[in-house]
Amino acid sequence: MTTPLELMRAKLNTETAKADWAELLPFFAKGQLILVSSQLDLVEVAAHIATNDTANVHAWMSSGQLIKLDDETAMDWEQRKPAIWTVVVAPWILVQERGH
Repeated sequence: MTTPLELMRAKLNTETAKADWAELLPFFAKGQLILVSSQLDLVEVAAHIATNDTANVHAWMSSGQLIKLDDETAMDWEQRKPAIWTVVVAPWILVQERGH
């Protein structure tokens, strides 16, 4: 049997995309970027958010593994132009640096 989390994970897996920092800058300005720690799986976190799994989401937030993208990281990304993977869980865009 397939659970709602598994279905959401499969759906979101097809919706991930690589983005340049310049493309994400307007969303950063609106406060819509959520940084996912490189220790976590981007799609897994997105699926838990999309299925309203508040327990895991709060745990990740409390541990600092899931935070609103801060100015320091934004400035770093502006300078380095790293590979950034994204997935949308409206109204948020989850972002994660790859190859870091």
